Amino acid sequence: MEEMVRGSKQALIDRLAAEHRAMKIRVRELGGQIALTSAERAEYEQLKKMKLRTKDRLRWLTSP
Repeated sequence: MEEMVRGSKQALIDRLAAEHRAMKIRVRELGGQIALTSAERAEYEQLKKMKLRTKDRLRWLTSP
């Protein structure tokens, strides 16, 4: 049973890490543009918040 919990926890960590990497790439893309549309600005701000929440979850899951 404990192995299954560890496996599912690791799967969650892996998924969150992949999501964080994808958000980081998109934030960099948007941040590198000279001008953003209002939709892109909203996406940029939303992504930054989501990225931070994901990072916090990863820290919580990986802390001893």
